[in-house]
Amino acid sequence: MHKPISAQETDLLRDLAQGNLIAFDALYDRYRQPVYANIIKLVRQTETAEDILQEVFVALWENRHKIDTGKSVGGWLFVVSHNKALSVLKKQVRESIVVTWQPDVPDTPAPNDRPDEELYGLQMALIEEAVEHLPARKRNVFRRCRFEGQSSEEVAHQIGISTASVDDYLKQSTRFIRDYIRTRTTPSQLAVLAGLLFWLD
Repeated sequence: MHKPISAQETDLLRDLAQGNLIAFDALYDRYRQPVYANIIKLVRQTETAEDILQEVFVALWENRHKIDTGKSVGGWLFVVSHNKALSVLKKQVRESIVVTWQPDVPDTPAPNDRPDEELYGLQMALIEEAVEHLPARKRNVFRRCRFEGQSSEEVAHQIGISTASVDDYLKQSTRFIRDYIRTRTTPSQLAVLAGLLFWLD
């Protein structure tokens, strides 16, 4: 079973689906910091991270009718922010390479790196499936730290264990999830999940 979503967040997601800007602002305030923390971990550039953060929440608004109100939106934001950050990094790499024009070689369009809904769905489903196989306490720690952006100290205080234990649970959970995904995907699926697996480190 998925982590029970709070009644407050369920109401916010339902209002969001109806185009309520107040609900959107409330979700933005709740998840802005954890989403930004996930992005900056990958891109390591403040201005770029801020731009991606805005893109993530624009995507939330654009997809408001498709969001599952039975699950916390934190997991969806986690996956979308990863994909958008990874796309920006790929674009930066391409732009940093000087390509010599060859008249005998026909122009070929650059691959579309914009993640689609199918990719989001695959990533989210595999992560959720893996998380659900974790022991209850490790699952709780992973969700709080990864999906909700809480610090180890905050989680330790909330569930009554040491910070060192939280860090250890998170490392063990991350290792399990990466192994779980690797053993349950085809080579082609694993290729598109490689960046996400790296980000879980």
